[in-house]
Amino acid sequence: MQNTSQQYDAAISQCKDIFLKKMKDYGTAWRNLRPTSLTDQIFIKAQRIKSIEEKGTQKIGDDIKGEYVGIINYCAIALIQLELINDSRIDLPYDEVEKLYTKYIMQTKQLMEDKNHDYGEAWRDMRISSLTDLILMKVFRVKQIEDNQGKTIISEGVDANYMDMINYSVFALIRLSEKK
Repeated sequence: MQNTSQQYDAAISQCKDIFLKKMKDYGTAWRNLRPTSLTDQIFIKAQRIKSIEEKGTQKIGDDIKGEYVGIINYCAIALIQLELINDSRIDLPYDEVEKLYTKYIMQTKQLMEDKNHDYGEAWRDMRISSLTDLILMKVFRVKQIEDNQGKTIISEGVDANYMDMINYSVFALIRLSEKK
């Protein structure tokens, strides 16, 4: 029997490890990115996955799994940036960033668990390409909300969309690991 919570934690552990290693290499240079730039980075990664899925081949060696990891980490950065919107610091302490990363991943995992309860883990029967399409749809929703200066009439905000993109990416990583 599959244990989604353990699979989720294993996927996130890989993502967090990469995130923290890159932070040691680059610091928090991502603090210079505006929210719209983060959204565009997520778009680029999701679009590359879709392109590879549709063409069935790729010319650059970076695998699809790495792109989903990138989406997760850029979404985590976006959530951190939303919290620190009025904080002008570029260089953030390692421990502070690690705590913020963990905070948002834990909130996102709780959202996944709540939705899995209601939806009965329907994602396990979905195609990975559908998860990619859902990520792209969420990116376009975020872009529209950004173009509307963050205002929505009835819809959830960008934070909920980033969390959904993280969860869809984790689901894709789980499904890819099960195929091997």
